Amino acid sequence: MIVRILNEGQFELGDSAVNQLNTVDDAIEWAVNAGNQEELTKALHSLHEQVRAAGVPVPDDQLVDSDLILPAADATLAEVAELLGESQDGLIPG
Repeated sequence: MIVRILNEGQFELGDSAVNQLNTVDDAIEWAVNAGNQEELTKALHSLHEQVRAAGVPVPDDQLVDSDLILPAADATLAEVAELLGESQDGLIPG
């Protein structure tokens, strides 16, 4: 699966790595529901760190469609709430 972190780049992750991201996805949903920007920012940083650790960067000169797009680490509560509103699975499917 190709995962894009907005304002950063793309990473290729295996299905098991994507499934492991769901615990952080839960923390993101909690932070948005609680209206807690600080916890949202921490959770987004953690999510990005896990993607970078488990993924293989896609070279910038390669054009590949993203299967999953994650908000930037400095995304606002409103921005992430909008993304969550468009999905029944949170940011991470499954």
